[in-house]
Amino acid sequence: MHSHELVQQLDIIAAENLGAHLPAHVVAQLPARGVTVFAVSDDASDTAEFSARYGFGLEDCANTIVIRYRKEGAEHYAALVSLGSLRLDINGAVKTALGAQRLSFAKREAAVEHSGMEFGGITAFGLPDDWRILVDAAVMERSQIVMGAGVRAAKLLLAPEVLRQWPRCEVASLTVAPE
Repeated sequence: MHSHELVQQLDIIAAENLGAHLPAHVVAQLPARGVTVFAVSDDASDTAEFSARYGFGLEDCANTIVIRYRKEGAEHYAALVSLGSLRLDINGAVKTALGAQRLSFAKREAAVEHSGMEFGGITAFGLPDDWRILVDAAVMERSQIVMGAGVRAAKLLLAPEVLRQWPRCEVASLTVAPE
């Protein structure tokens, strides 16, 4: 199946209807071009189920993970965007990229509260201004990726180039190949 056939099968949400489907702060930060928003059924929102049902490989599914870290005596949050097929090197590359003294995955409740998004649907767009957003270099090698859209019932389809051109995005090597 070719990618254009896949796109034809997707339940595309028109730009003028995004406000009815996505959190307002996500819509406000979405790039005007290059992002296709489509509806997914809630039971197929998690990466593995989504991949199986919609025909996108895990290597094209980018997860946005919220972490909490300590730097210069203060607590901070950051978002990490990485492919479903790779493993984040949390205590090595990620820690170094953030200059963190210590870090951990944010608790589910904290991630939801601070992002204003649904758990399992958190996306890089619309996060608080003081968060750093790190995108794994491997994401940039894909021709297109699927990301969360702020809610479990929708996803974003975009070329990684859209992230590269977005001022908040920092590209860094954050992952190791799965063992």
